Amino acid sequence: MKIGIDIGRVIIKPAETNHDTSFLSGSDADAMRTPPSEGAFDAIRRLHGASGGRIWLVSKCGARIESRSRAWLAHWDFTERTGVTPDRFRFCKKRPDKAIIARELGLEAFVDDRVDIARHLHGVVEHRLLFGPQKRGTVVPTGVEPVSDWAEVLDVLLPRVTAASKHQVAR
Repeated sequence: MKIGIDIGRVIIKPAETNHDTSFLSGSDADAMRTPPSEGAFDAIRRLHGASGGRIWLVSKCGARIESRSRAWLAHWDFTERTGVTPDRFRFCKKRPDKAIIARELGLEAFVDDRVDIARHLHGVVEHRLLFGPQKRGTVVPTGVEPVSDWAEVLDVLLPRVTAASKHQVAR
């Protein structure tokens, strides 16, 4: 199973005071101090192993935040800790472009914190997971699975990844 994962507020822990990552508006040094979401690296490492390395990071941002994201991933030893290499990092300028990337890569699952991304991925990605707390009144689209943390991501995806891997070997 091929899996796409958003970076901000999914891999990078959101700030406690608002619904964004604290590294967006601060200095580069502040950004590097922003921790990963609890359990993210371990879960991604496990999914990476179970999927045979079929994990991609897909993030919407401009050039400045892309550079900061790449620096953050290097600073926190993301590749060494998860196995996901920089050639698997994809960035786009507009949210709907995540669906284009997902289609090009043939992604079968996607973990994102934004409900609008889940809508854009409808008909493109079979397993859409809406990560983390949502604003009050958020309507989760049909077919989207809310997950509160990385333990739930593993609960949902690991059995599917394992089943998909067994199915591929049986062919």
